[in-house]
Amino acid sequence: MPMPLKNDRFLRALRREPVDTTPVWVMRQAGRYLPEYRATRAKAGSFMALAQNPELACEVTLQPLDRYELDAAILFSDILTIPDAMGLGLSFAHGEGPQFARPVRTRAEVERLGVPDMESELRYVMDAVRVIRRELAGRVPLIGFSGSPWTLACYMVEGEGSRDFATVKAMCWSDPAMAHMLLETLARSVAAYLSAQAAAGAQALMIFDTWGGLLGPAAFREFSLRYLSQVVDVLKSDIHARDLPLILFSKGANGHLAEMAATGCAALGVDWTIDLSDARKAVDGKVALQGNLDPAVLRASPEVIRREVRRVLDSYGNHPGHVFNLGHGVTPEVDPEHVKVLVDEVHAYSRILRAA
Repeated sequence: MPMPLKNDRFLRALRREPVDTTPVWVMRQAGRYLPEYRATRAKAGSFMALAQNPELACEVTLQPLDRYELDAAILFSDILTIPDAMGLGLSFAHGEGPQFARPVRTRAEVERLGVPDMESELRYVMDAVRVIRRELAGRVPLIGFSGSPWTLACYMVEGEGSRDFATVKAMCWSDPAMAHMLLETLARSVAAYLSAQAAAGAQALMIFDTWGGLLGPAAFREFSLRYLSQVVDVLKSDIHARDLPLILFSKGANGHLAEMAATGCAALGVDWTIDLSDARKAVDGKVALQGNLDPAVLRASPEVIRREVRRVLDSYGNHPGHVFNLGHGVTPEVDPEHVKVLVDEVHAYSRILRAA
């Protein structure tokens, strides 16, 4: 029998219920800025060895919770686990980011792809969820996650990271049927992956549409939003995931917040290029919002961090339905003490706002 949560304010905020103080977690909170993470990664031997070892993945997931008063844990994994399980040969060259040995660029290559088996090819992820959930012992909720169909396609077609992902965008224009075939397979895979994480013990789910903002309005609706909606629809009827809040985060797609809110998700992640007051108006109270401090602020002084945290909280106002986060992930050069400043200020200042 799972232990009851000692701290459920993150889940309450996602349901737009009152909370005593604004919950906070930060994207990439388990990462290279932490010396203890670097030590565990060195012990594992490589990033992939770390991600594929459930006990070590649990260790690094919990490390930031031991430092900071965070309100949620997020599974330590990578957004590219699905294409790796499809046999594309994922590796991480030092300082160069992800690379695939076998990118997908022809119709025959797309047709060969299938939905991975979640308890064999991706069992290490599900085992990590189970171990983390056990070791959390009800401290805070556990977030499971996936890359979006569009973002996974970007890496799979390009074969590596890119500033503009021109190869996959060219596929969308030159052979949209092939692009849709790929995205359809990925949407089914993402839904199955998140369902399996829910069954293993995740208590909230998040989809990272990291490269949605590269698309123009019509292309975003056709190649990103359409498949995000498809995943949401599947999860809302899934026995394991239907009661879990789902967060959609599409970086750079602030012009589509109302459309994303209409998918039926519980919350939207928001990057730092829009005021939360404007984002609240765009979604008209239909969903919670998560965000949205510029991660570069963490490189500034503690005084500036506190000021900018207060600015974000003031922008949202004393309304239910806010989870404080960065507008993207913590970067490696950040001083760990600066993250503590952020977390503590969120809790302290939001309590003041509620008392006003």
